[in-house]
Amino acid sequence: MMLRQEILKEHSKAQCNAIVEWVGQSQKRFDELFNLFINDEYRVVQRAAWPVSYCVKKYPSFIKNHFEELIKKLQEPGVHDSVKRNSMRLLEAIQIPEKFQGSIMDIAFNYIASPTEATAIKAFSITVLGNMAIQYPEIIPELKTIIEEQFEKEKPAFKSRAKRLFKELTIA
Repeated sequence: MMLRQEILKEHSKAQCNAIVEWVGQSQKRFDELFNLFINDEYRVVQRAAWPVSYCVKKYPSFIKNHFEELIKKLQEPGVHDSVKRNSMRLLEAIQIPEKFQGSIMDIAFNYIASPTEATAIKAFSITVLGNMAIQYPEIIPELKTIIEEQFEKEKPAFKSRAKRLFKELTIA
């Protein structure tokens, strides 16, 4: 498969699934996909984001050697929403290594607090921080405050995630 050409061919669920299937259990193929996701031009990066997240959800070990690159990408100014959304989606489904947890927390808190961030990015960030709050209960008050500040202005997806988080962490 000429991966870059396949990514550019179309942006659809079927194409995403075909790429995920092509990657299969191959770390080497995932690394090729991830390299396009991190380093290619705008359209390729945007379209590679979806299959990257699905691959990691299926095989969490794929991302283990890519955390630094992922964090650096998320910290770039002007990074596309698809990169943020799919990165947070994959992060909610895995165990984040301890040495990267602080950076991920900062990114997720900033996404939730931002008045301009897309709802899906905020919703995935809530779940990422909720997962981390189990290990770091000291972040719960800040998380609760930020969510409460945003709550009334937000869309149903945000509110649903927030309510579920509050229930899971038994904070009212």
